[in-house]
Amino acid sequence: MDLFSSTVSDDQTPLAERMRPQHLDEVVGQQHLLADGCPLRQIIEADQLSSLIFWGPPGTGKTTLAQVIAQSTRSRFVFFSAIMNGVKDIRHIVSRAKEDRAMYGTRTILFVDEIHRFNKSQQDAFLPALEKGDLILIGATTENPSFEVNAALLSRARVFVLKSLQHNDIVLLLKRALSDPRGLVDQKPDVSEQALEHLAQLAQGDARVALGNLQLVVETAKGKPIDETVVSQTLQQKALRYDKGAEEHYNVISAFIKSVRGSNPDGALYWLARMIEAGEDPLFIARRLVILAAEDIGNADPRGLQLAISAQQAVHFVGMPEGRIILAQATTYLASAPKSNASYRGIDAALAEVRRSGPLEVPLPLRNAPTKLMKELDYGKDYQYAHDNPTGFVAQDYLPDQLRGTEFYRPVDRGYEKVMAERLAFYRQQAEQTDEEDA
Repeated sequence: MDLFSSTVSDDQTPLAERMRPQHLDEVVGQQHLLADGCPLRQIIEADQLSSLIFWGPPGTGKTTLAQVIAQSTRSRFVFFSAIMNGVKDIRHIVSRAKEDRAMYGTRTILFVDEIHRFNKSQQDAFLPALEKGDLILIGATTENPSFEVNAALLSRARVFVLKSLQHNDIVLLLKRALSDPRGLVDQKPDVSEQALEHLAQLAQGDARVALGNLQLVVETAKGKPIDETVVSQTLQQKALRYDKGAEEHYNVISAFIKSVRGSNPDGALYWLARMIEAGEDPLFIARRLVILAAEDIGNADPRGLQLAISAQQAVHFVGMPEGRIILAQATTYLASAPKSNASYRGIDAALAEVRRSGPLEVPLPLRNAPTKLMKELDYGKDYQYAHDNPTGFVAQDYLPDQLRGTEFYRPVDRGYEKVMAERLAFYRQQAEQTDEEDA
């Protein structure tokens, strides 16, 4: 067996590796996948594997599940790192898998850690072996496989989503590490319950981080009692899990935007704080607020876009940490403002019409006539200058003949856009009266 063939457990091996479960019953968390009767548990226990992809945050057990499968399967199990290995290595593994299947009837299961590190063309190298049945693939990724895994490869694998471990799960793992012979029991550490709770909180659902921190704290304490204060002093501040180029980045910004759109300033401030604390670029947040002001507030409160632009400029000028106050002001204003996406819907409807009907001719009255020839061709003929009318409005068609009467912009009955809707209704009424008089 190639996977995890070296299982030496000594003081030099990280605690997280020493405590890695060897059997399914030792796995903590992921009960939505591993409880009795759940599909993944049935697959592992029956040794009836097909290609799988484990997707979840760091430290949630993706490699651990691979180890459990390695211990329980009758297949040859090969560990492969997308960081350390390349396509040449894949070809060698595929060749060996084909040979083992033909000569000995032995399946090969290939575990690919961080499969998202391969580009799409590199992932293609697995396909022939999967199609012929020479290889079963188990991939592990922290990235959304919809974006990072080749569609052809994804269609041949079943995706299982792993979740961050719950607080109580982390506490259980920490207590197990203190009492298990593979763990820290020989050092007889004196760790308070409050210290374990604090360690679990700092881990943010990551078992590897929790066990690594416990090991560091115990080694640093050198036999002294460990309480919550010792943990805090040893570990200082723990950075939030927030990869600015990956899934959590998009999840948090999505929650932020939806909170502002949903007129909930409290939720918006929480997600804003999450981004600020994790080190998100404040100008990225400001740009998103500018977009939101036009998309979701629009003319219901035209001051929203002005405030968002001012906030972007102010954050750029002032910088952080004071910029957080400016972002908070813009966020709470936009969250509390009346909402309208009428402009957003209007331009999308107009774009859809342009794509459907093509470049319809500009009506002659709307054309400019800078030359004599153009005037002779009736360019600009019958155009009515709105300012010549005391009301500032004249009834005139501004759309191609084929689209006459089409409405793209439909203001909502909220905020300032309600006033605009009333004004436009008045203009349309005037136009209808003019049409009736002309008839």
